[in-house]
Amino acid sequence: MRSLVEKIYSQKSLDELNHDLTCLGKDTKYNVTTFCKDRLLTSLIVFLAVTMFTNFGYITAPFITIIYYYLFYYINITRKLNKKSLRLEHQALYFFEILTLTLESGRNLENALTVTCDNVNSEISDEFKKALNETRFGKSLNEALNDMKKRIPSDTINNIILNIIQTSQFGNSILDTLYNQVDFLREKQILEIKKQINKIPNKVSVISVIFIVPLIMILILGPYLISFLD
Repeated sequence: MRSLVEKIYSQKSLDELNHDLTCLGKDTKYNVTTFCKDRLLTSLIVFLAVTMFTNFGYITAPFITIIYYYLFYYINITRKLNKKSLRLEHQALYFFEILTLTLESGRNLENALTVTCDNVNSEISDEFKKALNETRFGKSLNEALNDMKKRIPSDTINNIILNIIQTSQFGNSILDTLYNQVDFLREKQILEIKKQINKIPNKVSVISVIFIVPLIMILILGPYLISFLD
């Protein structure tokens, strides 16, 4: 099956898919081969079902199958990646605040990460634990952090990791870098909260149109309808 998948998809597409699945980690049951197999087989089933059981299926089947083909990717990968990215960014503020406080006590970066990971229980902490474990098998901390970036779907967190790596390489102050990054994360969360608050009037308007306005119309027109029927 793997050889068939490699014939159907380009290597670039398979590499991008593998990267997305790696970022999902335990949030997905798929590997590259099983994902492609399920996507192709279910798309074929949708095509045959639409063709056989609907009027003009031979016309609509290709369009419906294409929609399903891309929707399969969105539901199983894109949507989950977006959720994981938001979840990690929410956890990142607390994690990097603790890391900053630990560095302020005079520890080096690796020791500070170890202490922080031992005291913070979250997904982002687990990812840093993996990176620290890799250093015990011969990798440098910078190499392990670079590899960690490949498992993180959030550009915001990856930029923070990149800044930490560059600061470590060039001998700049890691504390100054983390102060800036923590401020950035805090401001981003505030903007996200404001964005959600600004959406509330629109949601209330939609609910009003769907439920409240028809009820008011019934209350207003009800007596006239009753008298008309009488």
